[in-house]
Amino acid sequence: MFSTRVRMVALLAAFSAVAAQAQISDGVVRIGVLGDMSGPYSDAGGAGAVVAARMAVEDFQAGGASDFRIEIVSADHQSKADVGSAIARQWYDVDGVDAIADLTNSAVALAVNEIARAKGKAVLATSPATSALTGKACSPTTIQWTSDTWMLTHAIGDAVVRSGGDSWFFLSVDYTFGHELERQTGEVVQRSGGRVLGSVRHPLNTQDFSSFLLQAQASKAKIIGLASSGADTINAIKQGADFGIRRGGQQFAGLMTLITDVHALGLESAQGLLLAEPFYWDLNEGTRAWSERFASLHRGRKPTMNQAGVYAGVLHYLKAVRAAGSDDGRKAIDKMKELPTDDPLFGPGTIRQDGRKIHPVYLFEVKKPAESKYPWDYYKLRATVPAEKAFRPISEGGCPLVQ
Repeated sequence: MFSTRVRMVALLAAFSAVAAQAQISDGVVRIGVLGDMSGPYSDAGGAGAVVAARMAVEDFQAGGASDFRIEIVSADHQSKADVGSAIARQWYDVDGVDAIADLTNSAVALAVNEIARAKGKAVLATSPATSALTGKACSPTTIQWTSDTWMLTHAIGDAVVRSGGDSWFFLSVDYTFGHELERQTGEVVQRSGGRVLGSVRHPLNTQDFSSFLLQAQASKAKIIGLASSGADTINAIKQGADFGIRRGGQQFAGLMTLITDVHALGLESAQGLLLAEPFYWDLNEGTRAWSERFASLHRGRKPTMNQAGVYAGVLHYLKAVRAAGSDDGRKAIDKMKELPTDDPLFGPGTIRQDGRKIHPVYLFEVKKPAESKYPWDYYKLRATVPAEKAFRPISEGGCPLVQ
């Protein structure tokens, strides 16, 4: 009698283990890093985003046993929504990918967001900046991690106007990201008492900013707001020096400037720029230790906030899958929202009902060359925006998930 009962308990335990394992599709959690691997934003994410995702897997596995394998795959969306959509469908439908991370480029991110919503698959939007992902386009299977246009525009626009930069002209990259950044910054500038004198839009990854810079000069605006990122921001500032932008009394404001942009420009050109980021490699002991490890795996380069976001987002996703016992997109994202976040790069935080990850944001100023003491020592901290004030209030986004 006793042995029969023991066997029944053992069988039930085995059945429960099999049932739990069955919740992980094919016993493998596959994460696709879909980003710009060869274009203007490849320094911001690219191969470094893949390195960050693999570091997250390594740290997750070191933090405790799990009963599933993890695979990382990657692809280049070429900053084209149709290319990114085709890859996402192939990954979700054929290749068994459970979650897609990175998604540098807002147009690609919005397209993949809709595909994932229809298929019940997870999206870890750790790099796109469009605020629509936590607004009217919010999805129960999408998390937005690092930054967004609301945060960027409010952290920079208001501060620059208050410091005297009260007239603006925008050079904006001509797609969703640039349009949003220009519109939202303009609204902040005007609410803060400044004026918007005009704008011009340029193609993604253009090599010649001559006509655009001439229009900006002619506006006589004190601030030329660069609603762009990556190579576009770098080229505009470099060519602006040839046109005498700074000598003429005008100043660039990089609305989405990353540390790799500053590195490419050099401190002589970038000094004095104000920028807002939720991550800087040299912020504290935790960020420095992780960043040194990242640099040893990525050609000595320090991480951008986007690459840091990939690490933190993937790590939290894996913790959620383990806690939920499932890689189902809706269940995993629900568990990500339920669990508090905590990692060495962003510290403790939360994920709201609309999918927005909440953490502090820092206003930095790029150092003068004489102020930099060692390689990649580029920023000095000007202000800290607390987490509860750094992002758009949940009641103002229009997300249909918000009760």
